[in-house]
Order: sequence, then C-alpha cells, then structure tokens
Amino acid sequence: MSSTAVFAYADFLPDAFDLGVFDIDVPHDNALPHVARQVAHGEPLRIVAFGSSSTEGIGASTPAAAYPARLEAVLKGALPHLSNSISVLNRGIGGEAVDEMLARLDRDVIREHPDLVIWQTGSNDALRGISLDHFREETESAVRRIREAGIDVVLMEPQWCPRFDATPGAYRFRDAVRQIGVRLDVPVIRRSSLMRDWIARAKLTHTELFSADGLHMADRGYDLLAQAAAEDVLRAAAVPVAD
Repeated sequence: MSSTAVFAYADFLPDAFDLGVFDIDVPHDNALPHVARQVAHGEPLRIVAFGSSSTEGIGASTPAAAYPARLEAVLKGALPHLSNSISVLNRGIGGEAVDEMLARLDRDVIREHPDLVIWQTGSNDALRGISLDHFREETESAVRRIREAGIDVVLMEPQWCPRFDATPGAYRFRDAVRQIGVRLDVPVIRRSSLMRDWIARAKLTHTELFSADGLHMADRGYDLLAQAAAEDVLRAAAVPVAD
C-alpha cells in the first residue's frame, strides 16, 4: 500500500498532527497487518497500552489525561467510521521493569486478545540498574510471544527527562529498544526524540511537559504523546483509504 494513502487521513486528524515528520521507526509498509485488517474491514480495533508509570499515567491530573485514554480519543476522531468500536486498555503499572511486566504478559496482554499492543518499556530498567543484556533478551522473547499470539506490536522507548540525564548509561536502554525494533522488524515510537523536539520547537514548556518530579510527563506531554502514537499507528499500519 502506498504511503500516500495514509495522507488521505489528514482531513480527519487534529491540527496538532504534523504529517510531514514521523518519529517512529517503521521497518516496512504495513508493519501492523492486524490493525490494517480491522480498519479496512470496519471491525472493532482493540489496543492494549502495556508498560509502567508512563502508561499508567503517573503525573497526569486524571486517568482521562493519561496517554492511553487520550490515544483512544484521538483515534476515534481520526477514524470516525470506527468511533464506536475503538478501545485502548490501560495496562500500565508504575515502577515495573521488564521482569515484572513479563510476569503479567499473559494476563494483561495476550488474554485480552487485542489487535495491537503498544509496549512502553526500558525506563525503570535503566533507573534500577537492570542488566542491559537481560533487558534485551527478555524484551525480544516477549515480542516474539506477542506476535505468535497474532497480535501486532509497537515498542515505545524510554523518555527524555532530567532523571535519565543524571543516570549514567540510561540512554543505552533507549538505544536497545531501537535496536530491537530494527532486529525484529517492529515499529518503535521514539519518545525521547519527540520530547526533545517538542521543547526545541516551543510546542510546550518544560513545566508543561514534565510533572513536578522531573521524571513523569504532565497532561500536555501525555496529550502530545497520544497524538504522536495515533499518527504513528496509522502510518505503520498503512491504512488503506478511498481516493
């Protein structure tokens, strides 16, 4: 499917979307075949947002301001013909590293039978000094398990934040997520790059991006993340539309 088909969705996307610049590693066209199929057939689209505190929504003023809830709202606006059948389940638990997330992978992801899982990972592993090799091996194994269950996967890398800047070697986990994406042909949302770009382009201030703890995002940051994630999912799925 030509990438030009995706641009036909521009009329449905919020003004904040920037369809000229993507911050996702997409290995090939239609990297999310299950998402593409559901949208093409007008079938319900079920997404699990899997991860730690950034997915749970720590730092957001309300659960509705967390990125999974905002992602559901943005996708419903972008795909109005599916607005009654798009659901994004929040399966984020703050403080978890890869081992804790894998312990609930079956319960919180595979048993939900989603079409797509967006897995935000790597932040707590870096901050807790988890072995980088262990993180990489367990993440790759889990991605394979998810795919074997017939579920599309998008990875979301760790955030850019003051705590990461102050932690030696933290950004190696960001790079590891990107490398896993390339190795396993999985799209990766480059959250660290997105956050730096929002500040550089004055889309929001540090106070609007970060909560008071200097680690988690605030409402405006989560909103922009949801918009970027929605844009990235549509592009990675190469969703076909009529001319």
